Amino acid sequence: MPRCAPTRGPIWRAVVGPAATISLLVTGSVVVAVPLVAQSVRQVARSPHGMVVTAQPLATLAGRQVLELGGNAADAAVAAGFAIAVVEPSMNGIGGRNQILIRTPAGEVHGIDGTTQVPAGYDPDTAPSASRGYATIAVPGAVAGLLRLHAEYGSLPLPRVMAPAIEYAERGFRLTPGEAERQAVVRRELSESEAGREYFLRPSGRSYQAGERLIQSDLARTLREIAAGGTEEFYTGSIAERIAADMEANGGFVTRSSLAAYEAVPARVVRGTYRGYEIVGLDVPASGAIAIQALHIAEHFDPDRLESEAWAAVLGQAVGLAALDRSALGTDSAAARVTSREWAAAKADRIRVGARVGGGEAVGPGTGDRIDWLTRDGHTTHLSTADADGMMVALTQTIGPNMGSRVATPGLGFLYAVTLGGYLGRVESGERVRSSITPLFVELDGRPVMILGAAGGGRIISAVVQAVSRMVDDRMTLPEALAAPRVHPGSSGPGMARVSRLSVEAAPGDGWSDAELEVFQGLGFEVEPSRRRGAFGRIHAVAYDAATGMWIGVADPDWEGSAEGAVRSP
Repeated sequence: MPRCAPTRGPIWRAVVGPAATISLLVTGSVVVAVPLVAQSVRQVARSPHGMVVTAQPLATLAGRQVLELGGNAADAAVAAGFAIAVVEPSMNGIGGRNQILIRTPAGEVHGIDGTTQVPAGYDPDTAPSASRGYATIAVPGAVAGLLRLHAEYGSLPLPRVMAPAIEYAERGFRLTPGEAERQAVVRRELSESEAGREYFLRPSGRSYQAGERLIQSDLARTLREIAAGGTEEFYTGSIAERIAADMEANGGFVTRSSLAAYEAVPARVVRGTYRGYEIVGLDVPASGAIAIQALHIAEHFDPDRLESEAWAAVLGQAVGLAALDRSALGTDSAAARVTSREWAAAKADRIRVGARVGGGEAVGPGTGDRIDWLTRDGHTTHLSTADADGMMVALTQTIGPNMGSRVATPGLGFLYAVTLGGYLGRVESGERVRSSITPLFVELDGRPVMILGAAGGGRIISAVVQAVSRMVDDRMTLPEALAAPRVHPGSSGPGMARVSRLSVEAAPGDGWSDAELEVFQGLGFEVEPSRRRGAFGRIHAVAYDAATGMWIGVADPDWEGSAEGAVRSP
């Protein structure tokens, strides 16, 4: 079969819920219209003046408004980052972590690591194993990451940038269907704590339904304090004092000293190429090196000589084999090895195409690890921004599994991420935990081509790798690339660095057909079809059209996000 994929879904779609109510928010001398719910959502947008793409329309609007107030892409990302923490609490929050990739107008690339950090004195041998609760909470990094982005690259005053998020929290917003569904799934766990019940459940004990307004007054107050006091207020001031007291009273590990010692730090930038395009990402704790290695492996194969299914299987295997190196990363020399051509060539020998298996034994550290990315229960959020001067930001933010630890400090209004307790494996005191977060830039001859990242645990990596391939190999437009079905690696057998199973996104009329699924099986893989609607990973990306000077923003067509271009330059 030819290697092609259908596009699907309208550019515009309605958000379920009551009509929007507009609030007039005064920021300095500027009046900004802040709706409580978006009535219609554009998932593809074009503008020469800048672009914002996020997983929630109100967060997208916050970023776009900041661009039109005179802010740059960093300001827009900070505005959207705080706003998405308010309006998509099941996926992320200020009690979580982030990784941020920045390209300046001059073409310099920098990174910020706002990952949660294991508190000093934490002992993994004696700490309880848990999936939620106070024992899973590490030092939050999201606030420090966003504020470092603003301090080093932003141009507007912080209170103005944070104003939309504060307004959404204080006046409330109407839940989208997807967010309401995710909160309902963990209603019982949220009810186990007083703060969880107060912040995310109705007085009757039921969860909020789609279209109902969620007001977060305590979170609004916390955000105001951050806007006024900055990083110090959260990590050493009154907020830190309340966090530490709550942790001490409930068996948590975060202390005043561990909060005061936290800092969002520069992240190591990693680079590679794919068929002449430059790929730029972030090293651990992010997974940019793994995405780059997967593309380097795939480059050993000619997609034009393969059927669609065989090429998709190559990409799925490349991601799975690259992921076996995650535990080996952590230094400049390790990143250089993992992103090297020689390393990719050795891994390419393990790729199966049809009935053929490449020669050689399993290579590299991590052999015998299991790759298990078949789960559909994903999480995390990603946003991409760009401005008229060429600044770009890719920002991925998370609190881990749905609603994170399901714990909030009374009076502060936000949930904490899951970090400890075994969710991310064994973690040591002071460590910044690794994740599949993969903000990525694609460039050509030093010029921007694409900004992207995704939500979805391990599927983040496979999603972004396939989006790059769709644009480069299949010459798809960005909307086509994000609409195309994807495959994700399954588990490797014990003692073998090979992928034996593939999760294949399929949906009637717009995914892989039954006949195509049978072809995957004929190639020697166990196949698990997965529903595409609402699937992970979910990509929110921006492309640049150098011929027209246009930014093209695209939200993943299988979720509730949006793209909005600035309608004018300030």
